[in-house]
Amino acid sequence: MAIVGYEWVVIGIIVIAIFVWGPGKIPELARSLGRARKEFEEASRGLTNPSPSSVPRIESAVSDPLIETAHKLNINTQGKTRQEISDAIVKAAQNK
Repeated sequence: MAIVGYEWVVIGIIVIAIFVWGPGKIPELARSLGRARKEFEEASRGLTNPSPSSVPRIESAVSDPLIETAHKLNINTQGKTRQEISDAIVKAAQNK
């Protein structure tokens, strides 16, 4: 079985990549490409199967320290994101 046509092109590209970036950089580039592909696929799935809300909301969590702190400060957490709850806690702490 002889190497014909496009196989030489692929081998040539790999050899050139090793010379340009070095053998240590190739795995890092491959990981980056893999992550980019995964994010693209997740985004594509998100477009075909949209969630009810693009921002995750927190309904209630008993063992979550952020939620417990908010409840101790009488901050309503219903329908708020973690960032909104955190901002409300900081604001309440500054007012005291």
